[in-house]
Parts: sequence; C-alpha cells; structure tokens
Amino acid sequence: MYQSHFGLEELPFSLTPNTALFYALPPHLEAIQTTLAALEMGEGIIQISGEVGTGKTLVCRMLIKQLPELFELAYLPTPAASGHELRLALARELAISVEGDNTAVTEQLQQALIERKAAGKSVVVLLDEAQALPDDALETLRLLGNLETEHEKLLHIVLLGQPELDHRLDQHHMRQLRQRITFRACLRPLDLAETIAYIEFRLSSAGCQRELFELAQYRELWKASQGIPRLINQLCHKALIAASSSNAQSVGRKEVLMAVKDTLGARQPKWTYPVLWGWH
Repeated sequence: MYQSHFGLEELPFSLTPNTALFYALPPHLEAIQTTLAALEMGEGIIQISGEVGTGKTLVCRMLIKQLPELFELAYLPTPAASGHELRLALARELAISVEGDNTAVTEQLQQALIERKAAGKSVVVLLDEAQALPDDALETLRLLGNLETEHEKLLHIVLLGQPELDHRLDQHHMRQLRQRITFRACLRPLDLAETIAYIEFRLSSAGCQRELFELAQYRELWKASQGIPRLINQLCHKALIAASSSNAQSVGRKEVLMAVKDTLGARQPKWTYPVLWGWH
C-alpha cells in the first residue's frame, strides 16, 4: 500500500466513517448545528437529507458525540420493517420492558418517557436510512412525535435519509408527518475549495508532510467526484495506490485518470485513453 511510500501514519481515505478524520465543512457543520439547536429548543421531529456518499452516517456519529448530557440517545441504524417493530426497537434501545399490542406498547413507552422527563432527561432517537422505512413505520413516528406533556415533547426524533425520503414525504397521505418536521438540513456536495480543504485535511491528519496533489489534479478529482465525499475518498485512495505503484513522489494526471476510470459513479472525462497509455 501507499502508506509507507508516502510516509503516512494511517490511510487517510478509508471508506469507513471515522470521526477522528471529521472536517467541519459548511454543509456538515450546518446540519450538526441546526440539529443540536433544534433539540435544545425542544423541537419534535428534525430531518437531515443528503445524496448517497455525502456523509450522513458521519454526521450522525458526530451528533452522537456532541449530544448534551441531558439527552438520552436511542440510535436505530437499521430501518424497521413495520411500525410495531419500530416501537419494539425503540423500547430495546431505551431498556424498557414492553408487551402487548401497539396501543399497549405506546402507552408503556409514554410512561417511561414521562419518568425520564421527570428525572431531567430528554430522549432523542436517531433513525438512519429513514427513506427505507415503510409507511406504517413513518406513521408510527408521527404518533410517537405527538407524545408530550402540557409544555414539551417527550420524544425528539432525527430522521437521516436520502432524497427519496423527501419524495415519500411529499405524498398527500404523508402531509401530517411532513408538517411536523420543524427543521431540515441538507448535505449538499462540496464545491472545489471545500474539496481541496477536505483532501488536504485528510492527508495532514494522516501525517502527510508534503504536497501530493497539484491544483490541476484537485480540479480533476472534484469534477469526477461531483463533490461527493465518498467518491473523493475512493478516487484519492486509488490515485495514491497508482502513484506508489509507479514509484512516483506525487499524484499526476495519469494516476487521477486511472482512478476515475476504475471508479463506478465517477464522472468520466473525455479523451482519457491517450494519457492512460502514455501517448502525447
């Protein structure tokens, strides 16, 4: 691998979300700050949306790390198959013993939430991949979001999902849930300056002490990745492998084009073959 070739302490472009390599770019920072502010104001349902690869899972993990102590967390990373399963999953996360039908389980959850509120604790549930929840489960979220005292919500819900979630919520029969989402944040793709800052931060965090990319290569990486962090990671990873394989001390256009050609989802540039084959 290229780690020793470039004198790196670790691989900077792993696809596994790593909070140690989190860089507070504007779209991610805005989503985190919006969500934390909404929770502190006592809002019931908050939505974070973003295309595949824009960093929703990493944002979710940063939210978990930054959640104030007064909040108790229930993290549901896998979509429930039904409303009843969602209730049971929430109860398990909160270590609440429940039994009976949906009405009974909801009443037991409500009583447990009231007890936590009396003890000074607010419960936050983070639901990842929310676009995959069936209508029954989304309706359950609406009903759970209605649980409240005379003055405040008993349960705060953060939905993280792909843009398909917006399409689901735009449907007429989802209007009640849609109206209860008080704050939204969107993880947009990175612009060129943000892409450069992102790559340089990752390299620096991994112990890189010299420039491995020039501006022209940054621009090619940005265009090919369309500003999607997951694609940026894949492209940089493969470009560095190609550079180390040829014993190069930095990444050139040839290595970037090889990475682009090998990456599904990357925007392919025109006339790459002459460069790839060493033609001039």
